[in-house]
Amino acid sequence: MGKITIAPLTRLEGHGKVTIKLDDSGKPADVKLHITALRGFEQFVIGRPAEEVPRIVPRICGICQTAHHLASVKAVDAAWGAQIPSAAEKQRELMHLGNMIHSHALHFYYLAAPDFVLGPDADPAIRNIVGVIDAAPEVAKKAIAMRRVGQSMVEATGGKPIHPVTGIPGGLSKSMSEEKRDELLAEIDTMIQYGQDGLDLMKSLNEKYLDTINSLGVIDTWYLGLVKDGKHNFYGDTLRFVSPDGSEKMEFKPAEYLDYLGEHVVEHSYVKYPYNKKVGYPEGLYRVGPLAMINVCDSMSTPLAEEARKEFAETFGRPANQSIAYNQARLIELLSACERAKELLEDPEIVSTDVKAEVEPKAGNGVGVVYAPRGTLFHNYETDDNGIVTKANMIVATTHNVPTMEKAIQQAAEVLFKDN
Repeated sequence: MGKITIAPLTRLEGHGKVTIKLDDSGKPADVKLHITALRGFEQFVIGRPAEEVPRIVPRICGICQTAHHLASVKAVDAAWGAQIPSAAEKQRELMHLGNMIHSHALHFYYLAAPDFVLGPDADPAIRNIVGVIDAAPEVAKKAIAMRRVGQSMVEATGGKPIHPVTGIPGGLSKSMSEEKRDELLAEIDTMIQYGQDGLDLMKSLNEKYLDTINSLGVIDTWYLGLVKDGKHNFYGDTLRFVSPDGSEKMEFKPAEYLDYLGEHVVEHSYVKYPYNKKVGYPEGLYRVGPLAMINVCDSMSTPLAEEARKEFAETFGRPANQSIAYNQARLIELLSACERAKELLEDPEIVSTDVKAEVEPKAGNGVGVVYAPRGTLFHNYETDDNGIVTKANMIVATTHNVPTMEKAIQQAAEVLFKDN
């Protein structure tokens, strides 16, 4: 009996480690993913005026802070019964897409691509974005450009490129200027082309690594994502579960999430293990994020991304259960985010100044859901008569995936140790 410990884990935000216990024959007998960070924001916001919370919770994450800002303000809107002007909804959605473009480009090109472009056998010291710049400078330039434009979208609508501040109950505190709209429009077609180039790169890498993609981290789980009229949707409308074989679907609205999501407590991690309450634990463990979003939707909402989704399904099946296929799914979403951003930038209402409805603090309970770059994000607040937060529940994107990440690591370890 032996044990392998991998710590600290790299290329993620926060702290964690993996332990693999080996049996007497040297095969993996048990795998644990330990998440040891404690953030405590559900307690930090208690006693605060609810309108302040959308400016507090972005500090939960340095990468997907915009998603927390918007899920939070949507929760306050719901608690206080705010009716959001159409122009404000569109500008909030554009803010969200800017973060999605920035974060998906970061996640693929900076965190995943080094292993593919440089190869898994390359020296770990060069398997990073600097190594990608040396080996494929044109790829790196496109990644940097997409991150810059995504951040510019967030700044134009959110007031700041990181930790936006404009989302307020009832809408936005400021609208986007025509000058900023024109600057973004001038670059968006190039970003769409870069999105297509990224997919072409991934498809060429698939040819080289398809055996690995189809053997490591291949697990059957449920999938949870957001759809609108059955189509893939970043900003949120209806939640949809799809079963491991794709034969069963369950749909519900954000306010009904406690009827569908359970949380199981384990001893080795601070993170709770969410599961599909209608199925039970552990059979109802599920995945979120790009792979889940592509698996649960009937189609993408934009044309080029829809063509890419069909090709993805032909390559990996439907639903796809290969964990490494998350990378190609992410690039489909990156392309879709660029296409949808162009639609919004060409809409005259995107620079309308009618972006705030009157709303008064009051007692209520509201749920806000958006699709954050790593998965579905829930914020739920209860307020008293003065609009002060008395109770908060947040299920952040990566939390959903922790138990299935552990399951995927177990499967990968069994494959890797099989012949050793």
